[in-house]
Amino acid sequence: MADGEHIEIRGTVDSIIFSNAENGYAVCEIEEEGTGEPVVLTGIMPYIAEGDVIEARGTWVIHPTYGRQLKVAEFDKALPVGRDQIQRYLASGAVKGVGPKTALKIVDKFGEETFEVMGRHPEWLAEIPGVSLKKAREIGKSFNEAAGARNVMIRFRDYLSDSASMKIYKKWGSAAIDRIKENPYILCEQIQGIGFTKADAVAMSFGIAKNSPFRISGGIVSFLRGVSAKEGHTCMPVSALKERCAEMLGVDPEEVHDIVLEMLIAAKLRVVTRNDEKYVYLPEFYNAEKYIAQKLCLLKNRCETFEFDDAERLIYRLEATNGITYDALQREAICDCLKSGVMILTGGPGTGKTTVIKAIISIFKSLGMDIALAAPTGRAAKRMSEATVYEAKTIHRLLCMEFTGDGETGRFLKDEHDRLDEDVFIIDESSMIDVLLMEAFLKAVKPGARVIFIGDADQLPPVGAGNVFSDLIKSGEFDTVKLKTIFRQESGSMIIPNAHAINNGQMPDISNKNEDFFFMPRESDEETAQTVASLYRERLPRTYGEDIISQIQVMSPSRKGACGTDSLNRLLQEVMNPHEAGKRERRYGETVFREGDRVMQTKNNYSIVWEKDGIEGEGIFNGDIGTIKEIDNAEGRFVIEFDDKVCDYDTANLEELEHAWAITVHKSQGSGATRS
Repeated sequence: MADGEHIEIRGTVDSIIFSNAENGYAVCEIEEEGTGEPVVLTGIMPYIAEGDVIEARGTWVIHPTYGRQLKVAEFDKALPVGRDQIQRYLASGAVKGVGPKTALKIVDKFGEETFEVMGRHPEWLAEIPGVSLKKAREIGKSFNEAAGARNVMIRFRDYLSDSASMKIYKKWGSAAIDRIKENPYILCEQIQGIGFTKADAVAMSFGIAKNSPFRISGGIVSFLRGVSAKEGHTCMPVSALKERCAEMLGVDPEEVHDIVLEMLIAAKLRVVTRNDEKYVYLPEFYNAEKYIAQKLCLLKNRCETFEFDDAERLIYRLEATNGITYDALQREAICDCLKSGVMILTGGPGTGKTTVIKAIISIFKSLGMDIALAAPTGRAAKRMSEATVYEAKTIHRLLCMEFTGDGETGRFLKDEHDRLDEDVFIIDESSMIDVLLMEAFLKAVKPGARVIFIGDADQLPPVGAGNVFSDLIKSGEFDTVKLKTIFRQESGSMIIPNAHAINNGQMPDISNKNEDFFFMPRESDEETAQTVASLYRERLPRTYGEDIISQIQVMSPSRKGACGTDSLNRLLQEVMNPHEAGKRERRYGETVFREGDRVMQTKNNYSIVWEKDGIEGEGIFNGDIGTIKEIDNAEGRFVIEFDDKVCDYDTANLEELEHAWAITVHKSQGSGATRS
């Protein structure tokens, strides 16, 4: 069979090579009906067991190491019939609590009615010697769980993936279909990865009316979440919400308005009036903005402050000790950090922000204060540690993120009920912090502590909703210093001066061809993409040495087009890491992941376990970049190294991974890439 050929196959499961009970991913070998040939299947196949008779539909793939496999898109499982097949099925361990000996006893007593008894009258199993009533009920529960998961998958197969159906069953169990039938839009509200469009398709299959209140309210929530994720807004004017949501749903704007009012009364939405315009919020964003404003004002007013003369003496002492002289704005910034409970330090690249950070660390340490350094991403935290020679953590790690059972959501152990002990918090790359992360951080800060936010106000806003750093500066409520003098500039370097020129609305200097800032005009996107590939593979390594390859990062403002990250990643993979005999790879949709590929995690996953220098931890986060070291298709796992953290990565989570030879500008913030 050719690679990529679609096929339908039926057979009996002969062995389970690998299975993951949490997400249903499995690798098994079946004996094909009619031919008796062994066939390896991979994909979402929950609760399969040896002896199962299954029908699978999918695509042939030819693995370079393991040969032909069927990548399963969907499957059906028929329970075995006949005493011998039933006994084999139960003896395989398919039903929790039933082993070979118990299986024989059950089949001897109930024969071909065994499954009927286990499903509807499990207490009858207690008639068998050695099976207590408690164990009988547990056996029945295990049997019905498998049947329930299959029912959910079969019911929603035309609308949802098998992995999504597994999430549904994990959440609502045997009541899932009834819960969804009552209000299908809970799917997009409560199940990660299911959007409004898919939930709407399920709703239509249940005959939900186009103008159903359930549909309109679900559409409003989905629309506001989409606006927050794609446009970064925490709220929306009521007038715009009515028109845009009505267009999306194909209903009258007044019907949307009526449901908005009902949701406001039920506190499912919140509203704020400003300049005679009403703005609607989802509760989580309203609560976050309100809390941030209140907590920062509290910190501003509760902090123990230093008088100006005392602050000046501390600065003079530091200058004398270190043989350094701070310029006027740097002195003002250090002084404000000592006088203020909340201070904001901003400035473009090379303006001395790190110098100020080192100064305030030194002063606060000399005063016996506990200090914490943090940044929104792992790359930014690592860069901060290297620059200050002081440990910096991600904000997630600082707050002690704990993952939940589904591996997709998490909670912070440090919050208003168990606050952080430190007296001073220095937060770098603050422009990347969205409202929900800022709220979580501030909840964990004790009253009386100092918070110093550092960042570049000219950077893009965060990927998540809100523009907290910029809004705090614009508010004028907190001491803010913007550094302007350029200190960090390698001899002859044009990068930093040109960056400032661009920020100031001036043309950068592109006349100097002998330095490190180049403008290379091309006639088309395709020519540009080929130039990027040539620079990556040949010209930069030839100039700076092969070691530079690991430091190169291609950035693009968009995912689309010949110069977008999607196309560039395909091109750069072909150039930098082509297919080779013996180099293992795995296809996921239209993407081929290959050993040696540079990849990026695209969502927070708190269940991924990693090891670094003999220490284990949990959690790989959105924006983390790593390299695929090993692919084991038989076991359904990757070994990926993320910034020296080596982790086993379940291939069932490949939807969270994308290539990172080229990344968007948004994703690059805080990376500190040395060549771009």
